[in-house]
Amino acid sequence: MKEYRLTQEGLDMLQTELDDLVKNKRKEVAERLKESKEFGGDLTENPEYEHAKNDQAFVEGRIEQINDIMKNYTIVENGDKGTIDLGITVVLKDLDEKKERKFKIVSSVESDPEKNKISDESPVGRALLNKKIGDTVTVKTPAATKTYKVIDIL
Repeated sequence: MKEYRLTQEGLDMLQTELDDLVKNKRKEVAERLKESKEFGGDLTENPEYEHAKNDQAFVEGRIEQINDIMKNYTIVENGDKGTIDLGITVVLKDLDEKKERKFKIVSSVESDPEKNKISDESPVGRALLNKKIGDTVTVKTPAATKTYKVIDIL
């Protein structure tokens, strides 16, 4: 079984999502299934029923996934602010584009690139782990090879 490294924030986020799925989404989907069956006729030709069944499969799958994570996680404390690890925000200078970028290193479960939260399992996240201010890393991503210098660790 895979062990998941989480920040406390990530664990709280998962617990909130699980509570919502179990208490709200599961009931909403069940109600939609019931309503779509009441239309009668052949269920294979009922798009509302098919959509509700797909939503039910997604909700149940996500509940199972979160339950698996909840059984196999370790909380990573923000210990040494001198090195990059899970939960740390880092300021980098992109040496190729001469721009500064700011990322928070999170678990793959918490990753949200649109909010500058990158996974510790991503190429950039993995390359940054255990680095210190002043270190330079070269990262090969599917799009390009990038070189970053660690400017600050927050």
